[in-house]
Amino acid sequence: MNTKIIRKVAVVGAGSWGTALGNLFADQCEEVILWGRDNDVVQGLNVRHENSKYLKGVPLSPKLKATNQLEAALEGADLVVGSVPTQQIRGVMGPVASKLRSAIILNSSKGIELGTHLRVSEIYQELIPEAQYAIISGPSFALEVAERLPTAVTVACQSREVGTLIQKQLSNSYFRVYTSTDVSGVELAGALKNVVAIATGVVTGLGLGYNAQAAVINRGIAEIMRMGKRFGAEPLTFLGLAGTGDLILTCTGPLSRNRTLGVKLGQGKALSEIQRELGGVAEGVYTAQSARELAQRNEIDMPITEQVYQMLYQNKSARQALIDLMGRDLKEEWS
Repeated sequence: MNTKIIRKVAVVGAGSWGTALGNLFADQCEEVILWGRDNDVVQGLNVRHENSKYLKGVPLSPKLKATNQLEAALEGADLVVGSVPTQQIRGVMGPVASKLRSAIILNSSKGIELGTHLRVSEIYQELIPEAQYAIISGPSFALEVAERLPTAVTVACQSREVGTLIQKQLSNSYFRVYTSTDVSGVELAGALKNVVAIATGVVTGLGLGYNAQAAVINRGIAEIMRMGKRFGAEPLTFLGLAGTGDLILTCTGPLSRNRTLGVKLGQGKALSEIQRELGGVAEGVYTAQSARELAQRNEIDMPITEQVYQMLYQNKSARQALIDLMGRDLKEEWS
């Protein structure tokens, strides 16, 4: 694609993050249209300039328009922001793949596909091999971005030209974008940090203190780096905004769904009950299964991921998971 200016942006997904990104692009671009299934959300965006379901009380740009007609939203878009949950990408994007062949796809979803164990870039490579793909990731709660609070993120794209184009288009006085070419590293960091956030939340729910929380976060980074190394990621990616930056925010911030889910697990609540209370997708639940299977297939040691999986899918108690983690064979820190 030779477009030097992004004129029309289509955002697919009207949840909190899709809406926040749409609002951000509306500050920068000529035309931004947001697609969502929920008619009430679409109407609220168009009439009241508010997403009362996901970002209640936050005024949004009047330039941000919404529709429930996906093909109409994609028509003529220079850039398509994918903001539907990872497990729904094929179902939403597959039927409109022909509309996306000449666009840049900027993915904001984080996860590993169930069954295939594919990263999001690999899903899009299967669906639309002609499209240019980038991912945006980093410590960025949607609410704070929508409120225009200072935020810094990474955009990773194999094409430096495309990455720089997105960087220039998105960066402003409250939103700073760095570029990277390490797509696999940024994707793995973004997906796996949600599993670590569940584990950190469990520690909090059990009331085990800050020492334990810090240890889980740090050993979580070690797990993420081991998987990243296996798939050719750059080690420094995991020390950057998409790595430790996003991990720290997700493991400690009260707006994190994955951390909140972990806290409730640690308090002894059942997963089905927690998911009803959350009212939204906690991607770490699905990623724990995919990552565990991927780790087993590739003989990658990921003990935190294993214990989170067992708590989520095998009804293991949080206290027993802790006992099993602490009781493993002793080892050198970086072995």
